[in-house]
Amino acid sequence: MVTVERTATLDSLVDAASQRFVDVVENAQSGGADARVVLTGGTAGIRVLQALREDSGRIDWQRIHVFFGDERNVPVSHEDSNEGQARAALLDHVDIPTDRIHGYRLGELDMESSAEFYAGELEKFAPEGFDLHLLGMGGEGHINTLFPGTDAVRETEKLVVAEYDSPKPPSERVTLTLPAVARAQRVWLLVSGVEKAEAAGHVVRRSDPAQWPAAGAEGKLETVLFVTDDAATEID
Repeated sequence: MVTVERTATLDSLVDAASQRFVDVVENAQSGGADARVVLTGGTAGIRVLQALREDSGRIDWQRIHVFFGDERNVPVSHEDSNEGQARAALLDHVDIPTDRIHGYRLGELDMESSAEFYAGELEKFAPEGFDLHLLGMGGEGHINTLFPGTDAVRETEKLVVAEYDSPKPPSERVTLTLPAVARAQRVWLLVSGVEKAEAAGHVVRRSDPAQWPAAGAEGKLETVLFVTDDAATEID
């Protein structure tokens, strides 16, 4: 079941998601445990990270592991790098140890080696999954680098795969799969824009993930669609 959190504007969506992000991390860290979160790029995703930068004092950044839903086949220094964007928006401005930021090492490793490396990172640092997986969504319903009709979105066993022909440039990427997303306690989709209304409707109706990948994103405890009014017109 998908819980719909509808907001009037992107600003209010960012406020709601960032405040709840802090609550989830604080709860995960209670009793001295580490939190494990997966970040996303995109307009809403980066805006949430920027908001967290302003409210970073409530999080113990020494006790959090950060992962990324996907990465382009570029170095972190490249403007297209999801990790690079997340560092600029948040991670370079908080006191998080470098070894707790788990990047794909693309630009250093080839794509297959990166996928194998990242699967090992998940096994080592998130053996029981994630406390929270943030997701952006494209107008055709893609999440991470899981596009409609691709082998990547149909993957049922591997947690990480290489995608050599992404419909959205740059074409070469490494991505977490739906089985990896399903290891998260909480999955939150951050959706804004009229062009995403049709896909948002399919998320709520739980349509075929092979055609609408975001509809296959599901957390163990909760799946929340944070959606602005302009993207919610086809939600029943």
